[in-house]
Amino acid sequence: QVQLVESGGGLVQPGGSLRLSCVASGFICSRYAMSWYRQAPGKERELVAKILSGGTTIYTDSMKGRNTISRDDAKNTVYLQMNSMKAEDTAVYYCSAQNWPIKYWGQGTQVTGAE
Repeated sequence: QVQLVESGGGLVQPGGSLRLSCVASGFICSRYAMSWYRQAPGKERELVAKILSGGTTIYTDSMKGRNTISRDDAKNTVYLQMNSMKAEDTAVYYCSAQNWPIKYWGQGTQVTGAE
């Protein structure tokens, strides 16, 4: 079965760093664009970063300059390195895989930036 499992979330102090991991199974990960989204309570889910199957990265304004997305297809894993974290980064972070029109979602991992 298709599965995306996120890990690495937790509480982080202002200015601290955190690395999220997403392990994929049940599909050929190298053929999919992999993304990280986040959703704060009461807000819509927003794209944070995307990495295409060829390795090209795309960042939104959400954390631009403070995060790096990467992938290791041999390990079926995508990462999100987050630095200089702020309280407003608090959200559930979701991993996603897409090869249009197919899109998969993980269950999410909680990230809390202390004030």
